[in-house]
Amino acid sequence: MNYQWLDWAQRIQALSQAGLEFSKDIYDIERFEELRNISAEIMAVHTNLEMDKIKDLFTNETGYQTPKVDIRGAVFNDNRILMVRENFDDRWSLPGGFCDIGLSPSENIIKEIKEESGFDVRVVRLLALLDANYHPHPPQPYHYYKIFIQCEIIGGEANCGMETNDVQFFYEDHLPPLSLNRNTESQIKMLFEFLRDPHKQIILD
Repeated sequence: MNYQWLDWAQRIQALSQAGLEFSKDIYDIERFEELRNISAEIMAVHTNLEMDKIKDLFTNETGYQTPKVDIRGAVFNDNRILMVRENFDDRWSLPGGFCDIGLSPSENIIKEIKEESGFDVRVVRLLALLDANYHPHPPQPYHYYKIFIQCEIIGGEANCGMETNDVQFFYEDHLPPLSLNRNTESQIKMLFEFLRDPHKQIILD
């Protein structure tokens, strides 16, 4: 989904962060700080996030800004997909989260699925690498890439983690209320296409 204001705010934030990282002149630093404040104001006007919260998020970022990477596991069982209910909003998502430094994408998703659902899995294949800005997620301060990896269960049992309060499998036509920051209905349905067609090509947008 295209939010022009979101694109502007993210680009202003990225430019201001790079400027604060590399500038030495105190007047340039002041200008880049003002740009960062403008990007936070744009976010605050168009979202339900408080201005102070947005500023905290932005000021914690340093260095040249790049998209953040979110990884999600597609685990199927009897034509159903594994989902976990998030403590954050009491809605459902594919198990996953931010990629941790020091772990490969495969290692990350294996860890996330175990922590959030209790299941041990092995990686089967990469299904999709998506730009969140091209999908109907709610507006968010950062630019995200989303990786979807198919996995299969090799052990363990359903067990909630610290960030989840339920673990279930769902049919494509009976999906629960989704945590839209994490995954959308169209993305879940996309994953079922891979289940029906094992030869479907990786999706990249």
